[in-house]
Amino acid sequence: MAYSVVSKKSGKTFFLHGRETPLSSGKVRRLFFFSTKVGEGALDNLPEGYEIIENARTGLPMLKKKA
Repeated sequence: MAYSVVSKKSGKTFFLHGRETPLSSGKVRRLFFFSTKVGEGALDNLPEGYEIIENARTGLPMLKKKA
């Protein structure tokens, strides 16, 4: 089951996804994003070292590295 979070502002459920994107330097960057639908790349757990915050204006969830 995909990791989900419910927006406090809108009440919508968002699912966490991740994908690896190659950079022009040859390195690979890991991208995380939330979607309202479960799709390819859905993650079961929150990545270690990250926490979820919510944009106060839009209500969209975001990942933030823990300090």
